[in-house]
Parts: sequence; C-alpha cells; structure tokens
Amino acid sequence: MDIISLLIFLAVGALAGWLAGNIMKGRGFGLVGNIIVGIVGAILGGFVFSLLGIITGGLLGSIVMATIGAVLLLYIISIVKKA
Repeated sequence: MDIISLLIFLAVGALAGWLAGNIMKGRGFGLVGNIIVGIVGAILGGFVFSLLGIITGGLLGSIVMATIGAVLLLYIISIVKKA
C-alpha cells in the first residue's frame, strides 16, 4: 500500500465515521473517534459485504460500504454500553 492509498483509506474512513455519527443521531465519538470508528467500520463493512457476496466498486461504493460498517459498529457499541 502506497501513501496515496493510505490517505484515501483514511479519508474514506473519516467521512464514513462522520456520516455514521450523523445517521445514528448523537452516538459519535468526536472527530478522532469518528475517524477510528469509520476505519474499523470500513473493515467491518468489507467483511459483511464479502459474506453477502456484494461487490462494490469505486470511491462511492467504498464510502457506502464503510458507512454501513460504521453504522453497524456504532449500533454494536451502543448495545454493549447498555449491557
């Protein structure tokens, strides 16, 4: 992975974390926390999408997949916090 790919991955993760924080209404963790949630969500989204056999392509597909993964991650975190 070169530096440009890493920067794009971090930018997609940051955007996905921010979108997931807005979708989940107040379950965000601030700027740095949302970036981390977005990056982990991108990995989770990629795993879930591969299990379902869904292939996304391009930048927009990556953002959608990462956002869905980040929303799932925020939902799981909220369930664990309640328990």
